[in-house]
Amino acid sequence: MRAPLIAVAAVALLCAGSAATSRIAFVRVAATAGEPELFIAAADGGGERPLLANPDAGPSANYDAVWAPDGQSIVFTSERNGSADLFRVNADGSGLKPLTSDPAYDDQAAFSPDGRRLVFVSTRDGGLANLWILDLSTLRAKRLTSGAGGYFRPSWSPDGKWIAFASGRGNAFPFAEGRWERLQVADIYVVHPDGSGLNRITSGGNFCGSPKWMADSRRVVAYCMTAQQTLPNRISRIVPGNDTRLVSIDIATGVSADLPAGPGVKFNPSPLAGNDIGYIRKDSAEPGIYYSSGKRGPMGAIRAAAWSPDGARVVFNKRVPGAPRAWWKTYSRNPAYELRLVAGSIPAFSPSGDQFAMSAHPAAGPSLSALEVTATATGETRIVYQDKTRNVLAGAWSPDGKKIIFGLGPFSAFFDGFHSEFLKPGGDRVEGGAAVAIVNADGSGFRELTPASDNNAFPSFAPDGKRFVYRTFSKDGNGLRIMNLDGGGTSKLTDGYDNFPLWSPRGDLIMFARLAGGTYDVYTIRPDGSGLKRLTNGHGNDAHMAWSPDGEYIAFASSRMGFKDEVIYTDAPQPYGEIFVMRYDGTGVEQLTDNQWEDGAPGWQRTMTAETAKR
Repeated sequence: MRAPLIAVAAVALLCAGSAATSRIAFVRVAATAGEPELFIAAADGGGERPLLANPDAGPSANYDAVWAPDGQSIVFTSERNGSADLFRVNADGSGLKPLTSDPAYDDQAAFSPDGRRLVFVSTRDGGLANLWILDLSTLRAKRLTSGAGGYFRPSWSPDGKWIAFASGRGNAFPFAEGRWERLQVADIYVVHPDGSGLNRITSGGNFCGSPKWMADSRRVVAYCMTAQQTLPNRISRIVPGNDTRLVSIDIATGVSADLPAGPGVKFNPSPLAGNDIGYIRKDSAEPGIYYSSGKRGPMGAIRAAAWSPDGARVVFNKRVPGAPRAWWKTYSRNPAYELRLVAGSIPAFSPSGDQFAMSAHPAAGPSLSALEVTATATGETRIVYQDKTRNVLAGAWSPDGKKIIFGLGPFSAFFDGFHSEFLKPGGDRVEGGAAVAIVNADGSGFRELTPASDNNAFPSFAPDGKRFVYRTFSKDGNGLRIMNLDGGGTSKLTDGYDNFPLWSPRGDLIMFARLAGGTYDVYTIRPDGSGLKRLTNGHGNDAHMAWSPDGEYIAFASSRMGFKDEVIYTDAPQPYGEIFVMRYDGTGVEQLTDNQWEDGAPGWQRTMTAETAKR
């Protein structure tokens, strides 16, 4: 029987001096370093400058700007205060003021034609992305849509009678072909601003998004692609053959017609004067804004753009280059849990909590990942082990903090740019093989513990330091195995499609993620193979877990809240991941992050005093 918690973390924070908080580190996936920032320029790219007169100091994100109908001000999304909120600023960058302050995610605003209201995407009231309408005179918001599936990129018709948007409502949430990432299936809908008259105007089980109105309020333009293309097109380095289409859709009949435009991955279309269409091209050697007339606009890795009412200017966001930071604080919905971002993959803390190991790509090294250790006090990182032909994946510390155990192999499912297919008929995931290896924390004493003929990875020590659990995918079967560190034999723990095993600090449980019934969920089992228990049923993917140091809580990544934006805008393979915590028995589930980025792979640091947490 487990001992009760000494104090609930939220209550403990209120105590002076020795108050405890929990610190969880995790990875936020983006294909390019740096934060998204807003710029404004002439439509042809001339005179480009930052929009904001006084950019906030430190890491922040500003994106998804839209012009007011009078062309005098711009509304955009910013994470400067923590969660994503809407802000308004004059077109010259002055007069910044907040419009929303809800702890939920608020984004993707669009003005009513009279400039008095905004329709926007928000996760308030339930955590799912729905459309809300904000009265700009009172700053009161009212829900427009409800339900699962996600609602994205709304646009208000010029006559004020309709709002068009993209949504995955009623659609499946399938895996990408041969992979674990989910495809985004979405259609274009219209609805009256009072919530009546909801109508789907596209269908077919694929994807169409970002509708914008033509001047006649009878047609919208959008971009479309197959459902499978939503995986390769959501990352920044796109392989040829995934071109999207620009289409015009009659909202009364649903009849669509392709619009003339150049090749490539085109999105964010906007009708302009003279039957011209402005759009963003993502795959080109010269990415940026293009026009169907053949003209060019601002260049660079632009991810959202909006034109002034007269079409003369364009405001847009792109990432400002910057080196990845190894260890920095980010927003948490619950202040009892301090969240830190790391620039690697799957951080694992040492028993003392003063450093963490992860697999990462050295800045000046080859493309293969290495085992790195980062000091939490300084953020300084050192390479502990690097192989000339194989990738390092997921390190874990021995209970005495003297050794690190990890996977070593090609791991193409993680490191080949999302090209590999591994959810194959028959479950063959050997993928060239991988070994479990171990090394001293100072980099000496390297040795391989398992053969590399099978795909062995994600090892985790028992608290006694004499055994470890790992996952295997082999021709003889899948599942979890327990091996004695002294070479005294291996035993089978499970035989399912199981992954990411982690031995509890208490030693009584091993948790893992299992693919069953079309979803990954979190399970626990006793080391002797008894007591199998399913902890989550999130109707998505629940995986990449971490134990709290006392074994009472579990942090994990989940896609249960679904997509919050159209995936092509984010440069992340799974832009719906959020960090959650729950008790060891699956109760008390709480969401800690809420954004459109991919948050995953948490690691839990040993509890600190409140004074230490300020560092």
